[in-house]
Amino acid sequence: MKTAETQDPERGKKDAHVPRHIAIIPDGNRRWAKKRGMSLAEGYDKGIRKIGDVLKWCKASGVHTLSMWGFSTDNAKRNPEEIRKLFGLFKKYLYEIIEESRKKGGGGNKTYDVRVRFLGRRELFPAEIREAMGRIEDYTKDNKTYRLNLLLGYGGREEIVDAVNALIREGARSVDEEAISRHLYTAGMEDPDLVIRTSGEQRLSGLLPWQATYSELYFSRKLWPDFSRKDFLEAVNTYERRKRRFGK
Repeated sequence: MKTAETQDPERGKKDAHVPRHIAIIPDGNRRWAKKRGMSLAEGYDKGIRKIGDVLKWCKASGVHTLSMWGFSTDNAKRNPEEIRKLFGLFKKYLYEIIEESRKKGGGGNKTYDVRVRFLGRRELFPAEIREAMGRIEDYTKDNKTYRLNLLLGYGGREEIVDAVNALIREGARSVDEEAISRHLYTAGMEDPDLVIRTSGEQRLSGLLPWQATYSELYFSRKLWPDFSRKDFLEAVNTYERRKRRFGK
């Protein structure tokens, strides 16, 4: 069987054994920083910067959609000072993406051809962060080859509640699975084939509960900042060895 390790890094073609969509719970930033006597902000900074590495690993392995959970609705209940520092990092990296897009003429990053979307309740964030999210989505909306979904202000139950409320506002008197799917944040996207969680915790904590019903799960003991390309390939190769039955 051809594995992610042996695939042509530039092939970008669909392989039946390679996950098309990977969702990641990048857990362990705070523990990683504490073990090294570093600040929480330094741990988060290290974790955010790793997203670019994972995008490259996905591209080389033929994975076309990456969903990263960056900030949950539960995280919003943490210490206000910790949240303030985290929002500062979000602003820093969002503005870096905007500046890169501006230099390229406002057309997004055509080098990787990645469409970026932000999924979650944006009202949890300051106006300048919300505005930056909108600009990045607009800059990258015409990119088609790869997708990066950043789950910010995301909660799985909240997503379903928001979908049902949208249907109520439209006057729906009854709903089915298709109607709810059309109103989820991920409407129009493939469900994740593989969900990876780092740090040794073995639960989903509300990640995409509707979409991940039949996803394969992989739990790594590595803290997120230590998660390497080797660890990523092991997760993908483990997925390739499994047989998905979708309840049949």
